[in-house]
This record gives sequence, structure tokens and C-alpha cells, in this order.
Amino acid sequence: MRRLRSTEPLRNLVRETRLSPSQFILPLFVCPGEGVRREIGSMPGNFQMSVDRIVQECGEVHSLGIGGVILFGLPETKDEIASGGYAEDGIVQKALRAIKREHPKLLAITDVCNCEYTSHGHCGKIVDGDVDNDSTLEWLAAAAVSHARAGADMVAPSDMMDGRVGAIRLALDSHGFEKTPILSYAAKFASAFYGPFREAADSAPQFGDRRSYQMDPANGREAMREIALDLEEGADMIMVKPALAYLDLIAEARRRFDAPLAAYQVSGEYSMIMAAVRNGWIDHDRAMMETLTSIYRAGAGVIVTYFAKPAARLLS
Repeated sequence: MRRLRSTEPLRNLVRETRLSPSQFILPLFVCPGEGVRREIGSMPGNFQMSVDRIVQECGEVHSLGIGGVILFGLPETKDEIASGGYAEDGIVQKALRAIKREHPKLLAITDVCNCEYTSHGHCGKIVDGDVDNDSTLEWLAAAAVSHARAGADMVAPSDMMDGRVGAIRLALDSHGFEKTPILSYAAKFASAFYGPFREAADSAPQFGDRRSYQMDPANGREAMREIALDLEEGADMIMVKPALAYLDLIAEARRRFDAPLAAYQVSGEYSMIMAAVRNGWIDHDRAMMETLTSIYRAGAGVIVTYFAKPAARLLS
């Protein structure tokens, strides 16, 4: 077996899993202001950026051949009803219009959730101390329609409310956006690996946690039920989040379902690698490519990752 491992050309010739920048989606965090490019302390190399800087970033993303971006918004103000999430002049809506003016061919996906926009940091309307499922669907549907109207190529609900894919599909269709696809965060777990993201998106819950609506990390069979339900409701793509601790579920989803499958290499996964790199414990490029390869090898054809730019440069 070692004969075909002896040189780099031989190893490259027989390599079974090959990555491409077109498989990557880069998360971007858009904030108010002008000329803002503020590094996220727990996520070195990632930034909160104003609309003008986001547009510049998207130019680089497009030039690297990266598959697209997914936008998260940091509004100027927050309230109890997440109004910044579905306002026509919301921060994500402004960014979409600017991106599409300058880079019309770049795939722009939007995260559809409420946690960045609510004063309490939860993903929906609070009733009797908990997130009310059905009334939250109205906010999500309104946000998805406003994103599509602003130019989103795809919307990605990440809230884990029951029935949200069906509600969003109905709203999009009734407003003339039948061609706008839905990438559902179908199996999103209540994970410890989201910590750095909450700094990036300023979305930490002000009380309690999200375990009443995000999935229990112990439940693999339930994840398959969630995916099946979202596909029945009209999801065009499905996602497992996080990625590295759930490679078994990515593989199982790939075996069971024919729909395009994405996985999100989340902030904590990125930050752990970067922390080890900064301490000199592991090699950046090798660790980056090894983890991305494992996600793709498990079955995810699309990878949402903060490593999209350095990985694309390395692959080129």
C-alpha cells in the first residue's frame, strides 16, 4: 500500500477526496457605519464590517472562486419584536442591495433568524418565559420575503422553530419569489461550539438558553426526522450544524437523503484550531485542510466555513 504514498505527485494522483473553493460559503457579519472593519477577538481573521467594507470583501470572495457568502446582521438597535430582521431598510437588506449592485454574480445567502435583532437574544417571540413557536413563524417569513426582495439568492432559516420552512416557502411563493430556494438549518444542535459566534453577532441570550428549540446533541435519529420534515415542507438544501462533532450525522444524512447537503464548520471549531495554531501546537494549513476534507468526505457537498478564503488560496 505504501508504494502509492511515496511521493506528492503519486499521493495527488490517487487522492479520493478533492476540495474546491466553489464548495465553500463564507459567513460575513455586517454592522452599521462606514469604513468599519472590526476584528472579532475570539475569531482572528474575521471581522464585523460596514456595508461598504462588506462589498469590498465580496469582491475578494468572488475573485477567489468561493461559492458564496452568508450574511448575518448587527442592527443599530434591538427590540422585543426583532423588527430589524424584517425591516426593508434593515442592515442585511442594505448589504444585499449594495452587494448585488457591485457583484451581481456572487451567490448571496441570508441567515433568517431573530436572535441578532431581539433585545433578549432569543430566536423568537417570548411568551410566558419561552419562545412561542407559531407567532415566531410570522417574523421569519417576513424576514425571508424582505431578503428576497432585496436580492438574496437563497434564504437560510436557522431558528429551529417547527414548521418554519413551510411558512417561509408559502410566504415567498405568495410574494412572487417562487424561484428563491431555501437552505434549511435542518439539524441544528444546542452546541457548546457557538460561543465565539455570539461575540461576532452580538446574539447571546439574556436569560436561559436555547435548548428548548435547538436539538439535543445526543439525538441522531431525531436529526433524521428533522431533516425529513424540512424536505417535506419544501427545503431545497439541508444543513447539519455544527460539523466536526456530527460527522456521523452528516454521513447518515447523505446516505438517507438525495437533497444537496451542507455542513457548518462553526465558530468554536474555527477558534479552537486558530488558538492551537497561535500556540504553535498545530500547523494552520494542514489542520484547516484536514478538517474541511473530513466534512466533505463525510458527505457534505457544501461547507459553510470561516476558513473559506485561506482554503481557497491554498487550493489555487
